[in-house]
Amino acid sequence: MSAASQLHFKSFNYTGQAPGPRVIVMGATHGNETCGTEAIRRVMAQIDDGQLAIQRGSVTFVPIVNPLAYAQGTRSGDRNLNRDLFPKANPQDFEDRVANWLCPLLAQHDVLLDLHSFNAAHGEPFVMVGPPDNDGPLEPFSHMAQERALARRLGVRRFVTGWMAAYGGGVQRRTRNSGAGAAELETVLRYGVGTTEYMRSTGGYALTLECGQHRDPQAPEVAYRAIINTLAFLKVVDAPEPQPLPFEEMEALQMVVVHDKLDAGDRFTREWASFDAVSEGEQIGVRADGTPVTAEFSGRILFPDTNAGPNQEWYYMTRPNPQFGRE
Repeated sequence: MSAASQLHFKSFNYTGQAPGPRVIVMGATHGNETCGTEAIRRVMAQIDDGQLAIQRGSVTFVPIVNPLAYAQGTRSGDRNLNRDLFPKANPQDFEDRVANWLCPLLAQHDVLLDLHSFNAAHGEPFVMVGPPDNDGPLEPFSHMAQERALARRLGVRRFVTGWMAAYGGGVQRRTRNSGAGAAELETVLRYGVGTTEYMRSTGGYALTLECGQHRDPQAPEVAYRAIINTLAFLKVVDAPEPQPLPFEEMEALQMVVVHDKLDAGDRFTREWASFDAVSEGEQIGVRADGTPVTAEFSGRILFPDTNAGPNQEWYYMTRPNPQFGRE
């Protein structure tokens, strides 16, 4: 019997006596991102000790979403849980089994706060936010105002939108180049769905908060503050309402385009980190055949992946999103 088969899934629910929103807060969706786990346990201890009371609605805490990856101290168990997150009738790996437990749990809630950290050597916390309200085929949504109001109260100043649109554009380009049909396109697009995208698909809204570098001692504090602010803003607890970050202090970025690594020999010309500024025409990398790769506009680079394989996402480009919060 495998060690993975001995693992179980665990969540903790606190329900108040008055009606209110159903909130779920998660940590360790990726097993080596433990700041959320620490913060959740800190908040639960305060509730259990009577320092914090759940007055309205409910909050469910999942300190460790992926117990296999957490036990291994790795990002993933068998694969990245935060892709292709759907219930599976015939689960093929451990993350499929997580999804079969997690997806119905998410669907029972109204609001998700998913706490993450990042691997880059430097960088400040940021929050990934969903699309504007729309009824389109890629990511229909109707809670933009509530989601963005919460995002502005998490305690960070940097906001990133456009994940599914940029990811979907890259998928469409790859499938056109490969001659794939519509069915394959839909299958590959599903791979872009993680916890927040699945939560939105059930009618709720959701935020992914990147709390800092994995080992940054401040990352658990960022996660803790975000949890408390979320519960206070949604009036699940009686606490002073956190004030929104002023527009003039915000840096909002829109993911615009993803560039793929085409050959194993493609390489960056320097060690890039997420949110490094690039100028239009600046060289970012070089293709295996010597062709320079340059920025098509001035903006910031996001998720540069030196270890990407051929035909995988190599880096994203973002540009300022001045309309964020004002739509």
